[in-house]
Amino acid sequence: MINIGLVGCGRISKKHFEAINQYNEINLLAICDNDADVLESAYKKTNAIQYDNYDLLLENNNIDVIVLCTPSGLHAGQTIKAASKGKHVVTEKPMSTLWRDGLNMVMACRDAKTHLFVVKQNRYNKTLQTLKRAILERRFGKIYSVNINVFWTRPQEYYDQAEWRGTWEMDGGALMNQASHYVDLLTWLIGPIADVHAMTGVLARNIEVEDTAVLNIRWRSGALGSMNVTMLTYPKNMEGSVTILGEKGSVKIGGVAVNEIQHWEFSDKRDYDKDIFQNNYQVNSVYGHGHALYYKNIIGVLNGDENPETNGEEGLKSLEVLIAAYLSSRSGSIISLPLSR
Repeated sequence: MINIGLVGCGRISKKHFEAINQYNEINLLAICDNDADVLESAYKKTNAIQYDNYDLLLENNNIDVIVLCTPSGLHAGQTIKAASKGKHVVTEKPMSTLWRDGLNMVMACRDAKTHLFVVKQNRYNKTLQTLKRAILERRFGKIYSVNINVFWTRPQEYYDQAEWRGTWEMDGGALMNQASHYVDLLTWLIGPIADVHAMTGVLARNIEVEDTAVLNIRWRSGALGSMNVTMLTYPKNMEGSVTILGEKGSVKIGGVAVNEIQHWEFSDKRDYDKDIFQNNYQVNSVYGHGHALYYKNIIGVLNGDENPETNGEEGLKSLEVLIAAYLSSRSGSIISLPLSR
């Protein structure tokens, strides 16, 4: 039995509770939050041991894995503490808000010989798994153009729910927070990035960070692309999409959260093409259904049966692109990767 201690019982924790409950091999032993009402609400759903202090939680020697659903600015310090206690760590996105913090997280777990998992649940969406298969099978030939759109809405009331929301230190903006999983797709699907040129703006919300951003991207393969992100879509979430145009194929996956294959055309034919639209599914949130499959990989890794699919090093890939985008926005210049490590 793998015992889990989950920290931060807010919005995203519910997806983790649901995922953990699907497996007999893992057990939600403890929960932690510094808000008494939030902690009590989570206790009623989980019946797990309650902690209002993270350091006390770490003293529980029966906990094998710490799951961090806390504000992003806390992830680095909490990961390093957990590693020092010999515990594995699962952290929600983004893994950190600073480049050096991300590096320190990876090094701390490496030195402690513990695993660091960075949640990238969108990779497990059926639509994206099928797209990844087509890319690995080289069905596109040479990829020419890539576009990702995240047209969602976050009203001012969302940011006003907690003081840390919409801050540089603890949260990050539309790119780093809400669109983080889509930034991950830039490298997971297409490969290493060579150059990033970005512009960001605070167009409507009363927050420190951006509510809207645009990126121009050049991959090392030569492909060109863009990413358009806003949290100002009226009146509700509208689109989370990826479009890939290549020498021998064109695909668009859209819907609210890349949950619908809308265009699928290749010069060659494969047996799975005839059923391609059966991979579409409905969503009741932008989170999708990938958390359960993510935990399946964690169980496999900790039992020695699988390799981690999104470890700390994988998390650094999207963090690097995010930091490059902010550097570009502030300087007005093109930022080339990799960043100095």
